[in-house]
Amino acid sequence: MAIDEPGLILRTQAGDEAAFDVLYGRHQPPVYRYALRMSGSPEMADEVVQEVFLGLIHGARGYDAKAGPLRSYLYGMARHALARQRRGERDFEELGEDLEANGDDPLAGLAREEQVERVRGALAALPAHYREVVVFCEMEELSYAETAEVLGVAIGTVRSRLSRAKSLLVKRLSRQGVEA
Repeated sequence: MAIDEPGLILRTQAGDEAAFDVLYGRHQPPVYRYALRMSGSPEMADEVVQEVFLGLIHGARGYDAKAGPLRSYLYGMARHALARQRRGERDFEELGEDLEANGDDPLAGLAREEQVERVRGALAALPAHYREVVVFCEMEELSYAETAEVLGVAIGTVRSRLSRAKSLLVKRLSRQGVEA
């Protein structure tokens, strides 16, 4: 029988490393991806993950299983950690992930890599409230309701921000010659 997440949290807080490992294994990858996509910095993403999971070990204050899934709570913690780390920052570094070329044609791979970098740059240039909805809805595949819960806004706000974000991305990318 699988142990529910509230039970795993209690065991983690009591010092059970196996329970922590289960929670970390389930939630570290999406929290890291979110932090990386929002910050553009692998180092900052690592710091956010560390802060989120240390917070989980030391109390998970405010988490109520009845209010929503642990994933939403952890994304909220990550949002706050990013906000604390980025106070005053306006520019973001380019993502540093290695890209693999598809196919055997190195020139096609290079062209694809250039397009991916342009898309990443366009995403990084969006205001944070637009970038967040793109990351949550399109990249992390959260529903509008889940995204609204994480962001603490109405579903209609998520929809309108996502629509505006897509419009801004298409406009920026078309100026750069990238087909959206």
